[in-house]
Amino acid sequence: MKRFLPAVLLLAACSSPPAEVARAREPLVFSGVPTASSITTQQTYLPIVDMLRRETGVEIRVQEPTGYEALVTGMRDGSIDIGAFGPQSYVVARERGARITPVSAQVKEKGAAPSYRGFGFTHADSSIRSLADLRGRKVCYADRLSTTGFLYPSAALRAIGLDPARDTVPVFTSGHEATVLAVATGQCDAGFAFDEMVDRHLVERGQVQPGQLKKIWTSGPIPGAPLAVADDLPEPLRQRIVAALQTKATADHLRANGFCQGECPVGDATAWGYAKVDDSVYEPVRAACRAVGWSSCTPG
Repeated sequence: MKRFLPAVLLLAACSSPPAEVARAREPLVFSGVPTASSITTQQTYLPIVDMLRRETGVEIRVQEPTGYEALVTGMRDGSIDIGAFGPQSYVVARERGARITPVSAQVKEKGAAPSYRGFGFTHADSSIRSLADLRGRKVCYADRLSTTGFLYPSAALRAIGLDPARDTVPVFTSGHEATVLAVATGQCDAGFAFDEMVDRHLVERGQVQPGQLKKIWTSGPIPGAPLAVADDLPEPLRQRIVAALQTKATADHLRANGFCQGECPVGDATAWGYAKVDDSVYEPVRAACRAVGWSSCTPG
């Protein structure tokens, strides 16, 4: 349920947030989709959340997700105010009636387009060489609402005549980190995850050895993971949040203003920051949903 206190909301021209905005609705709730079991949403987004607290003067509580579905449901029913989505989970939330707007999306480097890729991969010594070799194999997928962990791989498999549900033995791991680790340890014959989780994160943490995995598929560019804001927040407060997420949610700004040091965590892909987007950016994701069928894209 949304939390409102009686207040007259004024949009102040000064840099400090007005007391009326700060009192309007507290605490706001920030949450995201799960990607790594060993790193919390609090750790991943803390610099951004701290920056939003300073910009708005409003307390913000970070809610750890229990799954992709939890974020979609929370933003639809109003218990979550700011969401760090994957592209598909955002599209599904809108499809199910969530009154939200994407305001910014992850970019890997300053000035880059907000996009990333998905990888299909297997163990380095596996006989699997391509998607066609996945017939009858145990395949790890992150979640039915994961863009790179299920939607785009499903579209690619269907394009060569394979149905993920019937022609592979699907295992849903609930996250990209779990998928990569399951393939690395032989629990699955192959898997799908976003690029940085396969190439960088787990290798840098020493959980996967360089060369332990090999890629068998690479997606085309996918629109970047968006931050979305509830449409029914008080407008002065919402404007402050949107402006901050579009101009100050970058590693450069967060480091310069003391929110982090060194390699600043800005989202689950260790991105440089966030760039302005709107809903039209996610039309390719809707096209992928149409390709696999909306019933498959929006389970539940």
